[in-house]
Amino acid sequence: MGNGCISVIAGPCSVESRPQILDIAYLVKEAGATGLRGGAFKPRTSPYSFQGLKEKGLELLAEARAATGLAVVTEVMAPGQVALAARYADVLQVGARSMHNYPLLEAVGESNLPVLLKRSFFATMDELRLAAEHIHKTGNTRIILCERGIRTFENHTRFTLPLASVPYLHQTTPWPVVVDPSHGTGKANLVAPMAVGALAVGADGIIVEVHTDPDHALSDGNQALTPAAFVQMMVDCRKIAVALGKQL
Repeated sequence: MGNGCISVIAGPCSVESRPQILDIAYLVKEAGATGLRGGAFKPRTSPYSFQGLKEKGLELLAEARAATGLAVVTEVMAPGQVALAARYADVLQVGARSMHNYPLLEAVGESNLPVLLKRSFFATMDELRLAAEHIHKTGNTRIILCERGIRTFENHTRFTLPLASVPYLHQTTPWPVVVDPSHGTGKANLVAPMAVGALAVGADGIIVEVHTDPDHALSDGNQALTPAAFVQMMVDCRKIAVALGKQL
């Protein structure tokens, strides 16, 4: 990721079953993704919502990696989950709700795995950069910053996705920057245009949600791309990559 290479991380919000994660992994791999996202531990606003399959979900992600060669990106929510997730994952994700969880930032840093750090939906750029420094101070330099949208007074999207963050972070930090247009918009029909826009302003990658049956997804179905929509998004993103002289 970075240095002229654009990476695409794709997959479901949550790992729901073996057939689901394997089917999606094969689909996104064929379309050109290099990373597989999927939540085994799910931080949900409602305690009654699906909370993830936990270690079983991690095992299924590892099986999908073995079958496709995709790198596994999955979220950890607490320091006690880091060692377990590190046995299965290639990249540990710190979600928006956990950006200020400093013990977690230290724990993922000490794992020595790459860390994808999402901006909290109420954090400033300075706060995001300092959160990354909590990871960096452990000696772990493999940090990926993720813009996933912030909460504003607007209600036409789930969050407001400020793409100016991308060039700003490139100018002020040494780390690659990815954009999450799925959470940033919350609407599947807006994901592809914002993904293309993110690459046009210099993002090193995108992370998007894909589901074979979004209407029946256990979490965040409204923002998940269908396989066909993901394939078309990849076609459009490649045009931007070519125009910028980058490899996708």
